[in-house]
Amino acid sequence: MSEVPIERLGPAETRSVAERIARAFRLLAVTRWLVPDEAKREAVLADNFEILVDHAMLHGIVHGTADRAGVAVWFPQTGEPAPPPADYDARLAAACGEWTPRFQHLDELFEAHHPHADHHHLAFLAVAPERQGRGLGNALLRHHHGVLDAEGVPAYLEASSERSRDLYARHGYRAAEPFRVPDGAPFYPMWRDPVG
Repeated sequence: MSEVPIERLGPAETRSVAERIARAFRLLAVTRWLVPDEAKREAVLADNFEILVDHAMLHGIVHGTADRAGVAVWFPQTGEPAPPPADYDARLAAACGEWTPRFQHLDELFEAHHPHADHHHLAFLAVAPERQGRGLGNALLRHHHGVLDAEGVPAYLEASSERSRDLYARHGYRAAEPFRVPDGAPFYPMWRDPVG
């Protein structure tokens, strides 16, 4: 496969990136726990992810393939920490409604397992379901890893399935002991040291 063009995305694409992530993640075990109502799940996820993608447009890096079939959302965590998203609690409640406590619980789990050393955090890597397995996720990872390797910066993520854990392992990430949401769905904290 030829190299996939990757572009940095701007604030005008915040909603479409959030919707791409929601569509790609809607069948994961953890998202079924977060929003058990299948009819409402994708919309609730998109509203939640929009908060985080909006924050990344200000304080992070959002990449997409040229056709936007794949997107990656990174948060540099070096030096002074970025402020939290503005009005986060109110926005989370508005986005997630009756399932807000589940999203808050997941936020607490993420915070408890997040490393303190400088790194870039891959918050989301999402590819349209019909385009998965065609190298778009690999291309997005290679693109940002090239920058991290040149600058000597590690990377961290939480893989939400065994399939994604295995993908990240092929890119040099090492998995730690998983943590789980109450229904047992795992997240695998993973760390990648820079290469070269």
